[in-house]
This record gives sequence, C-alpha cells and structure tokens, in this order.
Amino acid sequence: MERWRGRVALVTGASVGIGAAVARALVQHGMKVVGCARNVDKIEKLAAECQSAGYSGTLIPYKCDLCNEEEILSMFSAIKTLHQGVDVCINNAGLAHNEPLLSGRTEGWRNMIDVNILALAICTREAYQSMKERHVDDGHIININSMGGHRMVPSADEHFYCATKYAVTAMTEGLRQELREAKTHIRATCISPGIVETEFAFRHHNSDPERAAAVYESIKCLKAEDIASAVTYVLSAHVS
Repeated sequence: MERWRGRVALVTGASVGIGAAVARALVQHGMKVVGCARNVDKIEKLAAECQSAGYSGTLIPYKCDLCNEEEILSMFSAIKTLHQGVDVCINNAGLAHNEPLLSGRTEGWRNMIDVNILALAICTREAYQSMKERHVDDGHIININSMGGHRMVPSADEHFYCATKYAVTAMTEGLRQELREAKTHIRATCISPGIVETEFAFRHHNSDPERAAAVYESIKCLKAEDIASAVTYVLSAHVS
C-alpha cells in the first residue's frame, strides 16, 4: 500500500458499514480519502477518530446525494479543485428495498436503480476522466458488489435488488473491456461478498427489526473490516 500514500481515493456510502471500514483502512495507509454520503455526521466523527488515532492519511467528509447527478458532478469538481483528482474510486454505496417484481412500487425500484446502477456508472465515468486528464495510468476502480450479483436469492423481496447487482457484474466486465481497448493500466475490480454484518439489513427491513436481526443470527457473517481488508489487498496487489 506504500505506493498509494498521499494519493486520493473516493469512497461512496462512507458513513457506515463497509464504506466506513474501507475509508478508515485507506486513511490508515496514508491516503487522502473523500468519503461521501447524504449525511456526513458519522463521517465527520470517523475523520476525528482517524486523526486522534494518528493515522497518516486524511478523511475528508463530503455531503452528496448519489441520486442527483448534479451533486455527483459537483463533488468531482470539488475534488479536482482541492485535491487535483481521483486516483482510486471505491463504488460502495448501495441499498435494497422490499419491492417484489409482482407487487413492488416503481419508486422503490427507481431508487435502487439510481443508487446501485446509475450512481456507480456516473462515478466510474467521472473517476476515469479524472485519471485520464491527469495522465494517471495506474488508477483503480473497485465496485463493491454482492453474491446477489451472481445468483438469484430465493426471496421475492430481494429479486429487484439482485437484478441491480447483476448489472454491477455486467458493468464491471464492460469496464474491464473498455479499459483494455483504451490501452490503459487503470484497473477494474469487483468484490462480491456474501452477507456482511452492517446496518444494511436493518435499513432493508426497517419496519421489522427482528427480521433484520435474524438475518445476521441465522448465518456466520462477514464483518465490514473483512471487506476493507479485501480492498487493501486488491490495491496492494496492483502492479502497473
């Protein structure tokens, strides 16, 4: 990870769970990390914790609604102005709603598409353009996917969510092909964990906390820190 010291990473959905764990790990390794979320209170608290711990990097909270393209573009513009640009993009933000294919609300489907697919695509495009205009040829784009992006979960509440994660799988492969055609050494990686013990299930089943808790009690789960370790492993293994 020494090669990334002092360089800039963007982590979406950095307020809790996997995003917060990844942001902390990258700051610990000396990176300048822009952590974005709709609510930055928890990121500001995490930034203070990182500073108190004496980590060599810096966590910069940034308020951004990923459902709004203008806010995403404004964020990338601010990163360019203040930090030159993005060298590593961690597309972590994602959400799920209980909206089955036969009875789900269009609003819930659209929200999953906006965050899980469109925001990821926009951040990927803007991160690549940021790297390209600065002649950065060793950047890395990492998509935090899910096992639900490779197999359909046998639960109607998860089917549309899985469809969005299948899209992430397809987009990562498409990105890999386009980067190869561009003859660049910028890398694309997809990390697809199983169930990770975070706030995700409690947000997914926000009207039934007992059901959310049962998700984590019924199976041995990964921790957010496990995914953060996978991210740092991927970055440390990157050879231009």
